[in-house]
Amino acid sequence: MFPASVFQLDNGVTFIHQEIATTPVVVADVWVRAGATREPNPWFGMAHFLEHMIFKGTATLPPGVFDQNIENRGGVTNAATSYDYAHYTLTTAATYLEDTLPHLGELLLNAAIPEEEFERERDVVLEEIRQAQDDPDWLGFQALIQSVYPQHPYGRSVLGTEQELMQQSAQAMRCFHRAHYQPENMTVVVVGGIGEKPALELVNRTFENFGDRTDCPQFESVVQPAISGIRRQELHLPRLEQARLTMAWTAPGVEKLRSAYGLDLLSVLLAEGRTSRLVRDLREELQLVQGICANLSLQRDSSLFTINAWLEPEELEKVEYLICTHLQDLQNVEISDAELARTRRLLCNEYAFSTETPNQLTGLYGYYNTIAQAELSVTYPQQIQSFDAQELQQLAKDYLSPQNYAVTVLKPS
Repeated sequence: MFPASVFQLDNGVTFIHQEIATTPVVVADVWVRAGATREPNPWFGMAHFLEHMIFKGTATLPPGVFDQNIENRGGVTNAATSYDYAHYTLTTAATYLEDTLPHLGELLLNAAIPEEEFERERDVVLEEIRQAQDDPDWLGFQALIQSVYPQHPYGRSVLGTEQELMQQSAQAMRCFHRAHYQPENMTVVVVGGIGEKPALELVNRTFENFGDRTDCPQFESVVQPAISGIRRQELHLPRLEQARLTMAWTAPGVEKLRSAYGLDLLSVLLAEGRTSRLVRDLREELQLVQGICANLSLQRDSSLFTINAWLEPEELEKVEYLICTHLQDLQNVEISDAELARTRRLLCNEYAFSTETPNQLTGLYGYYNTIAQAELSVTYPQQIQSFDAQELQQLAKDYLSPQNYAVTVLKPS
């Protein structure tokens, strides 16, 4: 049973509320379907840049006033942009929510995006891009996703490129903002020490007067084909002390959520904990890698399954071969009851630990409602517990082919 209440406001905003009477803190999260997947060509990087510009004030709220208002009350605010969303969060004492949330709503609904602030903040974002390009792991991941998603927005950097940002204008950003920061794209989540009635009234007042919608260039919806064959690339980077091996497979998005959950289980079975297959074999017994992990990144259109290893360059070919051998075994050798019980237990424990605080709950509900629907967020443990060995083996056959994957290798130059 979903522990929070879900409301559809008259204008189309989704509001989710859960009271936790034992805490004096309230977290308010606003999730907007205005991530990088909504960017039309040539506005790549616009969604992230707009996240910066949201805090540069409105006609009635000068730049810096919102931050000062929050900090003076001991609160914390943050924001992030990814492919499927832009996300703004506010943590404050329950007694101060009425003084702070309306300011956040004002910024989100009525961002002015002034020319002089736009030019100034563009330099900040350009510096962020330059710093990212000094990070070998970031460079490796960008190369990988470009290989995995050559046509889909998931293959681009959320930050955009220097060239793309220099072509953007404040006018274009205002257009993007008015097109996507609209009620049907917005989920407001409030969790903590505030009752349902006052929270609903406050959110209704705060998210009431949206600006007029504008006509903008439309983003193109793209279907991502499965990887065929082995897409291999090698990067030689300075200041790299160890080689990196990253192998990737596309996985289902929210249209096949159960399959994505099953692959989450397989990532734990393969490479979480000393007794997992890849860790035990490649790190503990053969000592071919310093570290190895697997991960399933859930995304709306197409999730990403990755295996990462840190190792000496001369071991790269052997380790990649052994990982493929393990994937073949996963498809042909039945998973034991003990192994399945361990992976279920680990994932269910992780879920329990990640749903303890108001901040964690607002993130969980908001993210799920943005890519699917909020109520699905609490079905995860039951879904995980219901997988059997045969279903997992079939998922390995369907999605983790040792013959079809992308691989990116980083080597010291």
